[in-house]
Amino acid sequence: MDDRTPSQHGTTEEPGGIGRRRFVTGTLAAAGAATVAGAIGPHRAAAAAAGRAAPGRRVAVFGGGMGGLTTAHELAERGFQVTVYERKAWGGKCRSMPVPGTGSGGRRDLPAEHGFRFFPGFYQNLPDTMKRIPLPGGGTAYDNFAAGKEVAAFYNGRRYTLPAAGSIVGTLSPESILAFLQTAFGVFTTVPADEVAFFLQKMIAFVASGPQRRLKQWENMSFAEFVRMEGKSQAYKEMLVDMFTQTLVAAKPDKANARTMGLMAEAWVYSTLGLGGYEAPDRLLNGPTNEALIDPWIAYLRSLGVQFVADATLTRLSVADGRISGAQVTSAAGATTDVEADHYVLAVPLERAVPLLNDDILAIDPDLKALRNLSVDWMNGIMIYLRRPIDLAKGHVAYAGQPWALTSINQAQFWNNKYGTTYGNGEVNDCLSIDISAWDKPGILYGKPARDCTHEQIFNEVVAQLRRAIPFGGLRLTDANIHSYFIDPAITGNGTPQVANDEPLLINSPGSWYHRPEAATKVPNLYLASDYVRSGINLATMEGANEAGRKAANAVLEASGVGGTPAKLVDLWQPEVFQGIFANDDARFAAGLPNIFDIWDPHRP
Repeated sequence: MDDRTPSQHGTTEEPGGIGRRRFVTGTLAAAGAATVAGAIGPHRAAAAAAGRAAPGRRVAVFGGGMGGLTTAHELAERGFQVTVYERKAWGGKCRSMPVPGTGSGGRRDLPAEHGFRFFPGFYQNLPDTMKRIPLPGGGTAYDNFAAGKEVAAFYNGRRYTLPAAGSIVGTLSPESILAFLQTAFGVFTTVPADEVAFFLQKMIAFVASGPQRRLKQWENMSFAEFVRMEGKSQAYKEMLVDMFTQTLVAAKPDKANARTMGLMAEAWVYSTLGLGGYEAPDRLLNGPTNEALIDPWIAYLRSLGVQFVADATLTRLSVADGRISGAQVTSAAGATTDVEADHYVLAVPLERAVPLLNDDILAIDPDLKALRNLSVDWMNGIMIYLRRPIDLAKGHVAYAGQPWALTSINQAQFWNNKYGTTYGNGEVNDCLSIDISAWDKPGILYGKPARDCTHEQIFNEVVAQLRRAIPFGGLRLTDANIHSYFIDPAITGNGTPQVANDEPLLINSPGSWYHRPEAATKVPNLYLASDYVRSGINLATMEGANEAGRKAANAVLEASGVGGTPAKLVDLWQPEVFQGIFANDDARFAAGLPNIFDIWDPHRP
C-alpha cells in the first residue's frame, strides 16, 4: 500500500463501536461501582447496581454521542434503568477511530478522529462529568487533560503567538482587560493600527453589553457584520476576523452570529486571565479520545447497569394518547426492533432529528417545527502522520489567510504514550491533526472547494496551504517527512456529484437561538439531548451537548416525580462588578441607543 494513501473508508470498530482493542476491563467496572457509592450515596449505588428500575424509570436514549452518554450517566447514577441505542459508533463525533491495517509489530493502528479535540478552560459541565469517570489504576478521565502553553497563528510565512496563559492573572479592570487585548493583538503588525483599535473597541463593546442587547441585537447579526468586515483591509479580514473565529471555534465569520462569537471571546479572555474559576484556556487530551474518555466512560456506565445496543438506527417514534407510545430501531441489515420505555430521549444530531419529528409529534409540540430553520455545515478533519515531529506550537494553531480555514494541533507532544512505539508500524512519531472549516471555498492548487476534490487533492491542497502559511513551510513540512494521511470517513463520494458528509455540525447562524428548543418538549415523555438544545455556552460543542444531556436528565427526573438532586448546570461566568454596566447598557438598548463603547469606525463618517 502506498504510504501516502492509507484506506480512508470505514473503521475496524467492533459491534458496539468501542474499538477492537478495548483496553478497559472488568477491573474498571468494579472501580466504577465503588465510585458510584461515594459519588451518589450507598442507597442509590445499590439501586443502580441491581439493574432494576422502579415503575416509570425505564429510559430509552437514542444516540450514543456526548449528549446521549451524558443523559445516561446522570440518570443511571440516580437509579434509572437506561438503554442507549447507537447507529454508528459510541462517542459520536467525539470519538477517535483506528486507521485500518496500519498497526504492526504489536503496535495499535494509527488513531484518527472527526476533528481534533479542544477543551477550553471555560468548559465546566463536561469536566465535571469527566471527574466522575474512573480510570484503570486510579484517577478519573479529568486527569487526562493536558494544557497547551500558547496559541499560534501563521500568516504569509510569519508566526504570531497569542497567550494561552496570561501574564495578568486574577485581576479585572478596564485597564487589565485592555492590557490583555493589546498583548493578544499587538502582534498583528500587518493590520493597520486604526483597524486593530476598531476591532478592540468592538470587543470591549460586546463585553460591556447587557443581556438584552446581546440577545436582541448581537444574536441577529453575523460576526462579520458586527466587526464591520466589509470595506476593511485584507489583513483585517484574514488576521483579525478569520483567524479570530478559526482559533476559537473553527467557524466562519459570515455564518456565525456575533453573540456566540462574543461569548466565546470574552470567556477565553477570562480564562486566560485566570478569572471565573476557569482553568487553562487551551486544553486537549493526553491520548486518543476513545482511550482517554469514551472507553472508560462506556465501562463506567455498564457498571451502573446501563445497556448498550449498537447498530440501532432510530427510524420511528410512535404517538398514542398524547405521548410517545413506542419506538422502532433498524439495523444496517434492515432488521427492526420495537422499543418500549417510560421516557424517550432523542440525542441524535439535527439533520437526523428533524425527519423523526413526525406530524403526530408536531401536532402536540408545534414549536419543534422551528428546528427546520437551523442549519449545519462541514467541519471535518484530516490527519497527516509524520515520521518526525515538527515544532509548530505548544498548543493549537490557526493558519490565517488560507482559503480552507485550517487549524491544527501536533498531538505527540501532549500524549502520554510514545507515538512511534504505541501506534502504527514504528515509522510514525507524530500526527498533525487538522480541521478543515471551509469546504466550500476554492483552494490554491486546483481552484476547487474541498467538497469537490478527491481525497488525494484534499491532501495536496492542505499541504500546500500549510506550506504557504508556515515560515519556510516547504523545508519544515517536507514530502520525506510525511508518512501518510487519513481523512474523516464521514466524508464520502469526494470528487463526484454524490459527495456527502455523514457528520456535519450545527451552525449558530444569526437568529438561530429563537429556533432552538429546550430539552423538555410538550410531548410529556419526549426529551432532547443534542447540541441544538439551548445552552449557556450557546455553541455546538462537546460542552453544549453535555449541558443538553444534563438538561434532558433533569427533565426526566422531574417528569418521573422521583425527586432527588438534579444534575448540576454551570453557566458561563460573568463578573459581578459588571452588573451595573450591563444594567446601564440594557437601559440604553431599550432607548434605542448604541453601547457606550460602540461609537467609532475609522472607515465611516
